[in-house]
Amino acid sequence: MPDFLIAFGIVAVVLTVASLVSGLVERAPISFPILFLGLGFLVGEKGLGVLEMGPHDETLEIVATLTLALVLFLDAVRLNVRDLGRRWLVPFLILGPGTALIIVLGAVPLALMLGFGWILAFIGGAVLASTDPVILRDVIRDRRIPQSVRQVLKIEAGMNDLVVLPVILVLIAVSLNEVGGTLGWLDFMARLLLLGPAIGFAIGGLGSWLMSRVEKSVGARREYQALYGVGLVLAAYTAATAAGGDGFLGAFAAGAAVVLLNQTLCDCFLDYGEVTSEMAMLLAFVLFGSMLSGILSMADLGLSLALAALVIFGIRPLVLGAVLSTARMSWGARGFISWFGPRGLNSLLLALIAVAAGVPGAEVLMATVGIVVLASAAIHGASTTPVALWYERRVSRETLEEERETTAAGLFAHEEDTVHRIGPGELKQRMDEGKPTVVLDVRSRSGYEADPSHIPGSVRVLPDEALDWAHARNQDAEATDERPLIATYCA
Repeated sequence: MPDFLIAFGIVAVVLTVASLVSGLVERAPISFPILFLGLGFLVGEKGLGVLEMGPHDETLEIVATLTLALVLFLDAVRLNVRDLGRRWLVPFLILGPGTALIIVLGAVPLALMLGFGWILAFIGGAVLASTDPVILRDVIRDRRIPQSVRQVLKIEAGMNDLVVLPVILVLIAVSLNEVGGTLGWLDFMARLLLLGPAIGFAIGGLGSWLMSRVEKSVGARREYQALYGVGLVLAAYTAATAAGGDGFLGAFAAGAAVVLLNQTLCDCFLDYGEVTSEMAMLLAFVLFGSMLSGILSMADLGLSLALAALVIFGIRPLVLGAVLSTARMSWGARGFISWFGPRGLNSLLLALIAVAAGVPGAEVLMATVGIVVLASAAIHGASTTPVALWYERRVSRETLEEERETTAAGLFAHEEDTVHRIGPGELKQRMDEGKPTVVLDVRSRSGYEADPSHIPGSVRVLPDEALDWAHARNQDAEATDERPLIATYCA
């Protein structure tokens, strides 16, 4: 059978199966990663033998590169630093060292238990510090979970690749002895940390500005605006790589530029980009599954499973528990965040960078990482729904401290703002006189469930989403010059 027919058939299976089982996956103790990794095993070398994919296969590298570039760009856009609050740097500084500590602690068992050299062990530690956006996606979108908790997970998922990727690239350079001398390392670090991101930032900022100008002046069809966003991702990756920088950091910087420069991309691109990255991720899972079926025997199964248990049940929960000890949240929220650190596609993509660079022993590391990813995809995928339901039930029974904060920054550093208080009598008088007044019911989830009665005409807004509501309301008010009094009540 011609290769292109096999490729078409695999893409067809990915698209149709994903669509047919999407509702089932949301309710069942299974995840898309484990489903499509399993499909890859089925068609791979140790299965039906339909698709034999090696770790150096060019098709795998192309799909992996496109997927990681799209994921990093969308991570930066979704992170939206401007909406994290004035103290957004606080969780960044706390979670950043947390990721670094996970890297160090993950490298130790790779070296001492599995026998990898220390450089390769630290590459593996960085690879296993990355969390999977696919399994986390449903948790981050679930509005029944307080927004501040979801935002902590979003910050970690959005920033940990930004921490681990430079670490991996530096360690690869050390392993291959590609850089020598002080001047050589200064040049390497400048190209890695400055040149690539600067090029990506310029392309993202200028590109989004140019489209907004064109759209306002002559107009642009939405479907082409969606394609334009993908073009920016590819342009940022290509230009940064061609200039001697890192294309992946360039792609992330392009997404960050859109946000930090107050530019906007059509929501059609965000929708289309999500769909495109989803398709690319599922296809990548199939290809990685096929590849792993051929190399998994290179790893020590027992020791790799022991590493998986250590990473999943020990290292991350302990580190995140310590990191979150200063945050104003319930013990349930700390446990919830500490648990959801699934290893998945990003770990495989990052391990592939070391394999493609020709690092000695990288194939064995890839096989070891593959076993950890399979274990994590199975365990976290099976636990996502029950753990989320447990936390949601807890939120519905009692008012938790994390519900009172909209942003992750507010959990780590809280400052009381001076708020004008209005009594019930004054509020009633304003409403009776017909003065512009909006009453927000911002009771907690459990408080509202216990007593669903409300002030007539009030608007129900979850307490952790009040700032988002106010931001949207201010934008509408600026357009209409309408500035009513906004009164909130929580009891």
